[in-house]
Amino acid sequence: MAKTVPEIHLDDMVRLRKPHPCGGYEWRIVRLGTDIGLVCTTCGRRVLLQRGKFNKRLKTIITRASTHGTDSGDAPAAGGKEG
Repeated sequence: MAKTVPEIHLDDMVRLRKPHPCGGYEWRIVRLGTDIGLVCTTCGRRVLLQRGKFNKRLKTIITRASTHGTDSGDAPAAGGKEG
């Protein structure tokens, strides 16, 4: 039976199964692609994990980034002119 892979986004906070050597379990996602870029929220160390290893080590998604699925209003309306 295949394990489902959760959808992850930039700035999500995740908890991994094993602690970082500094003792922290929580990480912020800063890069998505073939490798996943993570920053330890305890010490600030940045690491890259292969996507497969990340999926195996992921325990839970603690919080989602606040910008998912919302329009921030920064972009002008389609067909409109700025200014």
